[in-house]
Amino acid sequence: MTVEQTKEYTKPSISTRGREVQGSPIRKLASVAEARKKTGITVYHLNIGQPDLPSPEVIETFLHQINRRTIEYAPSNGMSEILAAWKMYFAHHDIFFDENEMIVTTGGSEGLLFALNAVCDSGDEVLVFEPFYTNYNGFASLANVKLTPIELHIDNKFALPTKEEIEKHITPRTKGMLFCNPSNPTGRIFTPEELHRLATIAIEHNLFMISDEVYREFSYDRQPESIAHLAEVKDRTILVDSCSKRFNVCGARVGVLATKNQEVYDAVLKFSMARLSVATIEQLAMVPLLQEPERYTKPIVEEFHRRRDAVYESLGTLNGVTYYKPEGAFYIVVGLPVEDAEHFSRWMIEEFEDNNETVLLAPAAGFYATPGKGKNEVRIAFMLTAPNLIRSISLIGIALEQYRKLYP
Repeated sequence: MTVEQTKEYTKPSISTRGREVQGSPIRKLASVAEARKKTGITVYHLNIGQPDLPSPEVIETFLHQINRRTIEYAPSNGMSEILAAWKMYFAHHDIFFDENEMIVTTGGSEGLLFALNAVCDSGDEVLVFEPFYTNYNGFASLANVKLTPIELHIDNKFALPTKEEIEKHITPRTKGMLFCNPSNPTGRIFTPEELHRLATIAIEHNLFMISDEVYREFSYDRQPESIAHLAEVKDRTILVDSCSKRFNVCGARVGVLATKNQEVYDAVLKFSMARLSVATIEQLAMVPLLQEPERYTKPIVEEFHRRRDAVYESLGTLNGVTYYKPEGAFYIVVGLPVEDAEHFSRWMIEEFEDNNETVLLAPAAGFYATPGKGKNEVRIAFMLTAPNLIRSISLIGIALEQYRKLYP
């Protein structure tokens, strides 16, 4: 008799974390899109923040010229060359960190995960402003941290609520606040007054501030203020940044966590030791980009400014949609005249086509922590050329007309 045939046999169960962690709303329909392409349908990808522009040539030159007999482990905190380069990069923005206040991370994602683990114990809480970058949900699950959502509203341009309203969400287990500035997914840039409001709350309630600033250069109407500019909270701030978007090197996976809080630094360094190191070649390849950032970021940002305008103007041709003109980043949250944006998005990629073309969207419910929120919204990433973006918005309009007849 085999073990499987005995009455005592039971399958082991995976963890609650493994069962309940959120899947990515950005990638969940990607396999459907690939299948559709094989049938001859052109799919316009508006679902993921992967710029379609070429990566800087200096990286290719570096890779062809590299001469290392051994690709060795890098130091856990990062190679000296890239730490010095990050210091130069930040100085371009009047942000000042020494090499011993920064740790190189595997993209901004690892930096955010390390930050949550450094400031929270299991079951602690962190304030977030929703809609927020969907992977904050995943990072919180991995850290066993509860995200406490504070809802922002499209009708008042995703402005922060009052100090008193934010304070209503603070409990004895609240350890910090996590925010993205400029925001993914809304494109909102906090005003200096809003950032100081958060700083005041952090001081009065003894909270950490985790600031995700990976879209710093992508600011079209006004410049964002960094959390690092607020001297009064320098002992409680953690700045997370990344090379991915600004240099169009998403696959290189090189970020940084910077803090002047020695305890936070020491904790994150131990986490970094546990995962050994960030990839050696990728770290070295990022150095010339960080040393002369504007040379590489300026043309990228100018292109995305044009794309932002094209999307915003095209949305004005659709009936029944709600949206806010993003001030930064390269996303926009759009309310659709449907009850279930995920059903619409799935129908659009599975069944809809116009002249053999369709669009892949990211349903926005996954960018919220509050159940039921964002159900009729999608996030659009303006990753395509302006003509393709205009065509994509037109396709959404045609699809909405057909969908509402099928599902009135």
